[in-house]
This record gives sequence, C-alpha cells and structure tokens, in this order.
Amino acid sequence: MHDDNSKGIDMGQRDMVTVTRPLPVVPLFVPANRVDRIAKAWRSGADGVIVDLEDAVAPEAKAPARMLLSQLPEYLQNVIVRINAVGTPWFLDDVAMLRDQAFAGVMLPKVETAEDVGVLLDRLGRQVPVLVLIETVGGMAELQSILRASCVWGAAFGSIDYAMSVGSEHEWDALLAARSELVFRCRLAGVSPPLDGVTTAIDCEEPAAQDARRARALGFGGKLVIHPRQVEPVLSAFRPSADEIHWAERVLTAAQDGAAVQVDGRMVDEPVVERARRILRQVREAANHA
Repeated sequence: MHDDNSKGIDMGQRDMVTVTRPLPVVPLFVPANRVDRIAKAWRSGADGVIVDLEDAVAPEAKAPARMLLSQLPEYLQNVIVRINAVGTPWFLDDVAMLRDQAFAGVMLPKVETAEDVGVLLDRLGRQVPVLVLIETVGGMAELQSILRASCVWGAAFGSIDYAMSVGSEHEWDALLAARSELVFRCRLAGVSPPLDGVTTAIDCEEPAAQDARRARALGFGGKLVIHPRQVEPVLSAFRPSADEIHWAERVLTAAQDGAAVQVDGRMVDEPVVERARRILRQVREAANHA
C-alpha cells in the first residue's frame, strides 16, 4: 500500500494496462477536508486510507478541500483519493487537482461504463491505478467490460447507493446476489477479489465484524470501513483463524505424496489442497505486511 503509485503497472502499454498490486484489505475513509485524520487513520491499523472528496464533503466545501490537498501533497502520496463521479460538476476540478500529484490510486464512484475509466485517464493525462466503485444497476450490468478497462485495479461495492438504485433494502440478504455477481466477475476478469461495502453501524464492533465474516465467506478480499473502531474487527475477520491454519497445515502434510487421503473424515482432493495453500499464503502475506 505504501509503494510508489507506478508499481505494478507496465507504463509501456498504452492500450491495456493491468495493475497487479493487491488491493488493501481494510481501507479507511477520511474526509478530504480533515487531513489531520490521515495520520490517525494509518495508526488505526488500516492497510489503506481513502481520502474522500465525494460523499464526505458537502458541495460548498469541495473547493476548499481540493485547495487544501493541493497545498499539502505529502498527505496524498500513500493514499487512494475518491473523487466525484464522471459527469458531476466537481469531476474536472478534482482531476485537475490530482494531475501533478503523487498518490496510490483513484477511487472512481458510480462507474457505469468502461468509458468512465477512460475519461478519467484521459483527463489525468497518465496511467494510474483505478478502483471502480460499483453503485448502480447500470454499473453492475456493464461490470465485465468495466473490469477489463485499462488501469482498473479492482472493484468495490457501493452497497448503500446500489440498494437505492435497485430499490431494495440495505440488508445483507437483499444484496446477496449482487455481492456474488461482483465476486464472480472480478474472478473472471482476473483482478483482485473485490472490497465489500461499508457497515453503517459504528457504535459497536460486532456489526462490521459479522459483515466482514460474511464477505470473506463469499470471496471478497476486504471491506471498506468508515470508522477506526471497525478496522481491527474487519482485519481479524479476514485473517485465517488458528483452527483454519492448523487445518491447512494438516491438509498439506497429508497430501504430500499425492495419494487420496482424508483429513477430519473428509476426502482431500486438489480444490481442498488449493484452499489450504491459499490460507497459508494469507498468513505469509499478513506477516510480511506486519
């Protein structure tokens, strides 16, 4: 997350640029007009910070927030910046502010076509990692082409706006099909597993932790968070448990000779072995990050 923003991008490719750097697991939103919170966000244990120029900043405060960020470029170097959507009155000014800045990536909200990503890159005049936020039925319908657009880093689920777009309640069961579709399409496109949407309850830790456990079980790679209190519960939910690690070690040990074996009374075949490998990879990656 703290790498230079060009890492993982072959700048020689003009037609199709793929970002290979993994997404953060638990990026924390910070309002763009509260840059004092950026350092606090990193201290929370979040492995990513999203400086938000969109929903977190009122229309009349967007220009001052943009000016503040342009005068303090050191605050942008390691963060993702959520700008306003293509076609809004603030999009062009957001992009102009970022044009000569160093940052980790751009979160583009309300993406509905691959052309939205192209417009962003054309206006920036360079190739940067783009995290697309899928928040509408239109975006979900065009998801396959969006994920294959140049410089797309991965996708995040804007569950609150999506629920409004589709006319459903913002509840887990109501949005299960959309979440599954997002995971499936990201896998098909070969991008990082997506990030699940936010949990709005911030007065206690359990709602975010429960949502994160469900998201991980579906195949999400992480989850957006809106309060430092949510960071550790969500990180814990995405870490393999001690029981999972022990199981994975026993599976790989049992499968070493390639013969059909059982672990805990269950047949071990190649998909089971691959799941065990994936769990232990997560453990290694978490250790390297720490």
